[in-house]
Amino acid sequence: MSHPVAERAPHSGGAAKSGHRGTKVRRQRVRAAWLFLAPMLVTLAMVAGWPLLRTFYFSFTDASLADTGRAALIGFENYLVYDDGAWYGLLTDPVWWTSVWNTVFFSMTSVSLEVVFGVIVALLLNAEFRGRMLVRAAVLIPWAIPTIVSAKMWAWMLNDQFGIINHLLMMLGIIDAPLAWTADADLSMWAVIMVDVWKTIPFVALLVLAALQMLPSDCYEAAEVDGIHPVKVFFRVTLPLITPALMVAVIFRLLDALRVFDVIYVLTSNSTNTMTMSIYARQQLVEFQDVGYGSAASTLLFLIIALITVLYLYLGRRQLGVDQ
Repeated sequence: MSHPVAERAPHSGGAAKSGHRGTKVRRQRVRAAWLFLAPMLVTLAMVAGWPLLRTFYFSFTDASLADTGRAALIGFENYLVYDDGAWYGLLTDPVWWTSVWNTVFFSMTSVSLEVVFGVIVALLLNAEFRGRMLVRAAVLIPWAIPTIVSAKMWAWMLNDQFGIINHLLMMLGIIDAPLAWTADADLSMWAVIMVDVWKTIPFVALLVLAALQMLPSDCYEAAEVDGIHPVKVFFRVTLPLITPALMVAVIFRLLDALRVFDVIYVLTSNSTNTMTMSIYARQQLVEFQDVGYGSAASTLLFLIIALITVLYLYLGRRQLGVDQ
């Protein structure tokens, strides 16, 4: 009866040593990772951390662009203050809340359209046909063009006097008179979304295409043998497998869309119909020269983006079962 016990002892000791070595290697890898990340983190702290902290500080002051050195602390008055029987501050400004809604609507709509069309483009580019490499290169052109250049190009094409978009639509009989795409309150937001979607579809398509080319072929061969419809194969096989790549594309595009400035400012300037949180903060900081109030808007913009990002990553981890 003593022999089995004697045989188990060396095995358990080896497992303990193996676990100890595994823990030691893991610690070494973590230390090496932090060592390599340290220069980047220090640079990021100097380039982004200090300005961010300054913005937080100015949001609690009455600083003006003319002389930020004489700023005095005023607490939360830039955000919300009760004075003479009424509430004042950023949180009571209807233009601010309009910019928040515009930002959220623009982000949700544009990112959703980019994901749908990006997946369609990626599926087309993943198919075998002659000249596929040339088509792939051509699809990337909108993404390669600088945003300012593409926005100005679209501003000319959407012009209600000499724009080619109105000219083509009138030739086809779709409209009877030129439309003021960037000036009409009912059209300006959709015009901005259209331009943004046109530019960023290639980014989503590129990430999805990379994921499609990594998929195992045996699943599709089995589905073809069983005679399963391609649409059903896409929703049951392809879409779940490319979900991680889609999540990466969505989080990058969502971060860009929530802080969008250039494309909207070039197309519609300070129009309230398309004003986003970034444009609102810029207006307060530069045009009104109210650094304190503008910094408060920038701080809220940062907090809103951080909250949405953390929430999205948390829900994404639960969806993919990373925690389990």
